[in-house]
Amino acid sequence: MAAAESAHPVVLAWQSLSLLLTVGSGEDGQLGMGNWEEKDWAYSIKSLEPKNVVAVVAGSRNSLAICSNGQLYTWGWNQRGTLGHPPETKTESVPSLVDALAGVKIVQAAIGGWHCLAVDDQGRAYAWGGNEYGQCGEELERKEDGSRALRRDIAIPQRCAPKLSVRQVAAGGTHSVVLTQDGHVWTWGQPWPPGDITQISTPVRVQGLERVRLIAVGAFHNLALLEDGTLWAWGNNEYGQLGTGDTQPRSQPIPVQGLSGLTLVDIAAGGWHSTALTNVGEVYAWGRGEHGRLGFGDDKSSKMVPQKVQLLVGEDIVQISCGGTHSVACTRDGRMFSFGRGDHGRLGYGRKVTTGHPMEVPIKLLPPRDSGSTDGQWCAKLVACGGRHTLAMASWVEEPGDSI
Repeated sequence: MAAAESAHPVVLAWQSLSLLLTVGSGEDGQLGMGNWEEKDWAYSIKSLEPKNVVAVVAGSRNSLAICSNGQLYTWGWNQRGTLGHPPETKTESVPSLVDALAGVKIVQAAIGGWHCLAVDDQGRAYAWGGNEYGQCGEELERKEDGSRALRRDIAIPQRCAPKLSVRQVAAGGTHSVVLTQDGHVWTWGQPWPPGDITQISTPVRVQGLERVRLIAVGAFHNLALLEDGTLWAWGNNEYGQLGTGDTQPRSQPIPVQGLSGLTLVDIAAGGWHSTALTNVGEVYAWGRGEHGRLGFGDDKSSKMVPQKVQLLVGEDIVQISCGGTHSVACTRDGRMFSFGRGDHGRLGYGRKVTTGHPMEVPIKLLPPRDSGSTDGQWCAKLVACGGRHTLAMASWVEEPGDSI
């Protein structure tokens, strides 16, 4: 439910000495550490260090990484086939290659409640995992008695939305959303508010949206950022996560309030909250505020319209990720600030603290052996929040004046 990439790129000269960091709950193997322990500090996933990971996604109970050669690795909870491997295991604590996609170059992916989506460099989309609501986009199968029904679980990735040329995929709790090359948005799976579920495995175009630049999907709500800078939302609105000033659900897109005059460059949706990032590095948040996931200090109430996260002003944020109950923001100079629910150590502070006040996440790792210098620091360049864990990509940046 978190985007794999930021639309506002970090402009540091990142070196090739990179790590994939992991912290939080490991009960389903989602940390990729080869065990089921939880971590309060950020650790490197050793098995992925030589793989040249370029993007990561954290789901509610599993994780995935995309490598520079387009290979996709998954790990964590696998009971619904969410890892894209044959369903012999319930969980996997070590990242494994998704063999079914080894012949294509994956460029972007998403994890929903029980299913995953991916898109390759040719605009072809793939889906796997739980499919009880048709969220994998599979057509109904005819049984021997003549009736038709959906396959509940799909363990091996297969093509979905084959008639669409896809640019971005996003996955919700029980539905899927894709952005096509022509700027249109299509969706399938369990809609919100719930409607007719007899043909939900067939993609339906979301009316009223043209020239869409980015999409973001929470558990049951959706965001679409248009090229003209306006933000639209639809779906569940129980906690004001649509930013419409009320808590009424919308079956069709409606403009998000309170953002006029701002230049938005990125968006993110958590389980029940939403964020938007401006071109000057400021964050706006709205939706469910319990556990402080919006970053407004001690104020844990829900917000029905976007409000500036004042506690991050001046930090020059370039990307933010929203999880189930926490959020992490990444700065231009490679620092991370996390806030929200802190049990299981998902905030990365070394202690299980819950806070609505953004705090910097320390990266307590030794310098890389082949760096040639100990004068430098690990800098984050991409963060991804899951249900109870956090992933981040970090690179070693030497201090000015050191040899490179």
